[in-house]
Amino acid sequence: MFEGLQPFRRRDVLRDARAGITLAAMNIPQVLGYTRIAGMPVVTGLYTLLAPLATFAVLGSSRYLVVAADSATGAILAGGLAGMAPMASPAWVTLAGYVALLTGAFLLLGRLFRLGFIADFLSQTVLVGFLTGVGFQVGIAVLGETMGLPVHSQRTIGQLVEVVHELPMLHLPVVLVSGTVMAVVLALRYLAPKVPGPLVAVVGVTVASALWHFSAHGIPTVGTVAGGLPHPSLNRLPWHQILALVPVAGSCAIMIVTQSAATARAYALRNGQKLDENRDLMGLSAANLAAALTGTFMVNGSPTQTAMVETAGGESQKAQLATAAVVLFVLLFLTHPLEYLPRCVLGVLVLLVAIHLIDVRGMLAMRQESPGEYLVALMTAITVVAVGVEAGILLAMALSLVRIVRHSYRPHTGVLQLTNGNSWKVAPVAPGVVTDPGLALYRFGSSLFYANANRFAEELLRLAGSRPSAIRWIIVDAEAITQIDYSASRVIAQLNGELNKNGVALGFARMSPDTLADFHRHHLAECIPESRIFARLHDALSACRKAEEPAEPLNPQDTSA
Repeated sequence: MFEGLQPFRRRDVLRDARAGITLAAMNIPQVLGYTRIAGMPVVTGLYTLLAPLATFAVLGSSRYLVVAADSATGAILAGGLAGMAPMASPAWVTLAGYVALLTGAFLLLGRLFRLGFIADFLSQTVLVGFLTGVGFQVGIAVLGETMGLPVHSQRTIGQLVEVVHELPMLHLPVVLVSGTVMAVVLALRYLAPKVPGPLVAVVGVTVASALWHFSAHGIPTVGTVAGGLPHPSLNRLPWHQILALVPVAGSCAIMIVTQSAATARAYALRNGQKLDENRDLMGLSAANLAAALTGTFMVNGSPTQTAMVETAGGESQKAQLATAAVVLFVLLFLTHPLEYLPRCVLGVLVLLVAIHLIDVRGMLAMRQESPGEYLVALMTAITVVAVGVEAGILLAMALSLVRIVRHSYRPHTGVLQLTNGNSWKVAPVAPGVVTDPGLALYRFGSSLFYANANRFAEELLRLAGSRPSAIRWIIVDAEAITQIDYSASRVIAQLNGELNKNGVALGFARMSPDTLADFHRHHLAECIPESRIFARLHDALSACRKAEEPAEPLNPQDTSA
């Protein structure tokens, strides 16, 4: 417990408290918007920033991850409950509470089975692409709201097409309010970085809206928000209805595991934090249980809200606790002023966060250093924008796995050669390339398993050349070979026979104890004797040189022979 809150220092508390207040200013309008996606009453968005947020802050390990209402899980909920009850009705709220409860149970099972390792399959390459794609997706989603244009599509490309098509219908009062809020936030960010620009903008525009009746001028506002503390709403449901909610909860759990892991890992890498993904699963499970018991819908690790807290200067979950305290105060005393908040302000704040998520500098640096990885990141970003966050995360995991398999399937190989400074260099494998006359020290940069064993054999046969071979010894540098599976052992045994027919002796050097154990377990020692197993490369080189020395001729006068 409390890992995400550490370290506890006075200056950190003040910094994180300020960041939490700023996060609340940006996030309260956003979660109110998410309730429209999920079909929930407006006030339930505030509830997600109370008990669920505080619960994860205590139990999770990530210092940055913000766990609250999210657009992806909200959309899954709305689609899954469609037709089961009227949106925003008490029955709908009850169903959403049970989905949150079941989602928490699935996440608890994920913790028990230690599924946090899923984050290990998300490389930094795809995380940069994932967050960049999320930035474009979220930014496009709020463009219509910031300009007063009606957008009906649920897909990012469709939303962009609608915005472009409706541009001649710009609502100038909405554009003026949005532009003013953006200008204030950006000006304060550069001129007075310590001043919470979003908070100043939200308070200022809310006061102006109340004084000058923005809603009367065609500027949509949030409207009435119910106040007071949340209360449980888990009324009894028949079993057949609960069972019908299981697929919805399962889909939400998969989304929560993958999106939260991707987001937490991205910010942990960016800020040099050690992460315990399994502890985060426990925190997510408890947060969803808290959501179910406080009358709201499921919560998720949100990339946009996590970007908000980082942008505001927060460096631990103390910032999220400060946000929860602000939300509690708002629920008790300030829900009435919220009804004057223009909806376009929500879009502006989200748009600014979306721009922060788009890592153009990181993508360009990746393109220069590793074009292949740049293409992987770009494909991930395009998938998030064109298909959705869930598909983007699944593609990110698949591409990360493909990279791992590709590196193992086609590892770096070559023939080791001594330089004048008595160090090793690696030459490409080709017939006639040798380390010493009659000897080739061959390096293979991966474990030997069923997928790459044939490539290993093909390269050694190509190295040996046609019969009779000029090479009499091939010694494999096994330093990078951490294991040999059954299929690979059969290939090695067959390869050894073919090389022997060609007059070539196969041996190994620098085998680790684990690899040597595999070597004996698969009975390779029966065809490759211990005399061809060397501890060092120089030992192999010396033994082969000694074997190549010509025998001294016998002296005819010597009868002792």
